[in-house]
Amino acid sequence: MFSWKGGGMMAGNMKGQGIWIGVDVGTTGVRAIAYEASGVSLAAAEAFYPLRTPHPDWAEERPSEIVEATEQVVREAADALRYQGRTPSGIALSTVMHSLIPLDAEKQPLTDMQTWADSRSAGIVRELKENDPALCRSFYERTGCPMHACYPLAKIIWLKRNRPELFARTKYIGSIKDHLFHTFTGAFLIDRSTASTTALYNARELAWDTEILKFVGIAEEMLPPVVSTTETRPMTVAAAERMHLPAGLPVVIGATDGVLVNVGIGAVAAGQLSATIGTSGAVRMLVGEPRVDEKMRTWCYNLVDGLWVAGGAINNGGMILRWMRDNICHFSEAQMEGLDVDAYDLMTMKASKIPAGSDGLILLPFFTGERAPYWNSDLRGMFFGLSLNHSRSHMIRAVMEGICYGMHSVFDALHEFGEVRDIRASGSFTKSPLWMQILADVIGEPLVLPDNSEGAAYGAAVLGFISAGEMTGIADTADLVHAKKIYTPDPVNTKTYAQLVDISGRLYHNLQKEFAEIAAYQAGH
Repeated sequence: MFSWKGGGMMAGNMKGQGIWIGVDVGTTGVRAIAYEASGVSLAAAEAFYPLRTPHPDWAEERPSEIVEATEQVVREAADALRYQGRTPSGIALSTVMHSLIPLDAEKQPLTDMQTWADSRSAGIVRELKENDPALCRSFYERTGCPMHACYPLAKIIWLKRNRPELFARTKYIGSIKDHLFHTFTGAFLIDRSTASTTALYNARELAWDTEILKFVGIAEEMLPPVVSTTETRPMTVAAAERMHLPAGLPVVIGATDGVLVNVGIGAVAAGQLSATIGTSGAVRMLVGEPRVDEKMRTWCYNLVDGLWVAGGAINNGGMILRWMRDNICHFSEAQMEGLDVDAYDLMTMKASKIPAGSDGLILLPFFTGERAPYWNSDLRGMFFGLSLNHSRSHMIRAVMEGICYGMHSVFDALHEFGEVRDIRASGSFTKSPLWMQILADVIGEPLVLPDNSEGAAYGAAVLGFISAGEMTGIADTADLVHAKKIYTPDPVNTKTYAQLVDISGRLYHNLQKEFAEIAAYQAGH
């Protein structure tokens, strides 16, 4: 049953009027937003950096470019606050998951960072799943991470096998989170949230898993010590100068962007889910302890002490719509500027003319393999059901729908963890009312658009307020985020989508051999 609890600020929880800068380091860009505890934003800045794909299945970024962009947006936010006569209480970090950076003895990067989207270790994962499925299940039940190429566990094994000379020079294993924190504070630490997304951390024992480390072939001393997501260290003089902040300002290590979205949009109670579609997509819910799925469809990562987030992320979200824009619609920036029209608005308008179900055209959106619920890097995308009556408009709508079918499969898995009370949306897809309505229709549940769309940045700031004692816990955000709009599912469309979701699922199951063969063929060319 759906319900929405509105209301004003919770009395007695806000003990000060501090300002925290939430820093959200994403896949291809970073934003810094200065917040009061009430959720009011006072300043914001964003910057971007390239994703490098030098070889098939590789997806890398340069840590120095991310550090530079992060310092730039914090500096701009700090300057904007100073112009207003305000001073931040500190900064708090949110970063992407599953990154891997080999570090030297001075904890400096030896090479570019493997991102979550890097699947060069897919062959290693396939080998492990085929040769020892019991081991893979055991690792999953202890870490909450299904065996997949996105996780640092597989990335480290790839590094040892394929770059032995680089691995020999690797003294520490890091992520973008601990690299940023070390750059800003001089302390080499990792938060429990990021640690729990490595497939190396035992979620029950709250420690690096010694058996898994031995299996991978690394010593615990190579990894950062694990601390709470509200752990704070003072900013160094050099970092403070670069970001126009006072030396010694608190830096909260924070958590990962995925789990912080729930906090930022107020989905912090039992039965509340967050549904996000940005570059990729995810469905998540809060749980009181680590939870795993019998069918190994979902992951479970730490948020704060005593709270975890269970969910599943799909690899292919808005990136497929961008591919559609650039490679099928050929909507160039110059062309759109000449028409004074946003390319995505035009695509949405064209898709809106097509009925639900795209006249039987189905997209399997596995352009970069897939994480939840299949955890299979060999999957590839396909349009199924094409006929002469289908147009580019059909293809655009089928892309939106196919991504939502993937979200539905994760939603189904989480349904088994408990009753769903309400679902809150975030991510760039919230800019498209059509796409929001499609997701509501596909899952058959009302979908809430909150008035705060910058989930992870505000979520990070909340950890800052908690560390400073200005909030008592993440539940304080429940009454600070309100419904801007609610999308109610259309029963006729929901019935249509149920039939197509079923066909889509059977296509996946019936094409396992063909997916593996085409992935092998592509890798060899």
